[in-house]
Formats: sequence, C-alpha cells, structure tokens
Amino acid sequence: MLTITENAADVVNKIVEQTVTEDEAGIRISKGADESLALSTAVPQPGDHVVEEKGARIFLDEGAAVVLSDKILDATVGDDGSVQFAVGPQV
Repeated sequence: MLTITENAADVVNKIVEQTVTEDEAGIRISKGADESLALSTAVPQPGDHVVEEKGARIFLDEGAAVVLSDKILDATVGDDGSVQFAVGPQV
C-alpha cells in the first residue's frame, strides 16, 4: 500500500485546510484512461482505498491503488509556495 512521508502529510493537510470545508476531505489520486495519475481535493468515493498519515488522508481509486501499491509519496514546497509531489519506490 502507498506510504506517505511526513512532508507529504504536512503538505496534504495544509492544502485540504485551505481549500476544502468537508471534515472527511483529503487528496484523491485517480488513474486516467491514458495511465496518468491526477490529484484533486475531494471526499472519498465508493471503492476508494484510504491511506492516512498524521491526519492527512489520501484516497486512491482502484487503478491508482494498483499503480502505487509499492510506492512512497513525498512532497516539497518551493520558495514561491509551489508544491511538488514525487512518487518513488519504497525502500
């Protein structure tokens, strides 16, 4: 199952706090028909896999859950406030 670094959890929490009012909200990762992954703020959808770390919630649709099953999600914030998520192998 996808794991989340502390940095990623902190960034997810800040994004959700600033953009969504629903208590159960988090970041949703979905797999597109072209195999790309998309991130959005959302509430969980039926069938989503839920990963939680430090209060941050990541929802994965079935396709994303398969692709990310052995990965780790990290995040960095640039000096200008831009956010970059990175996915790497679990070690």
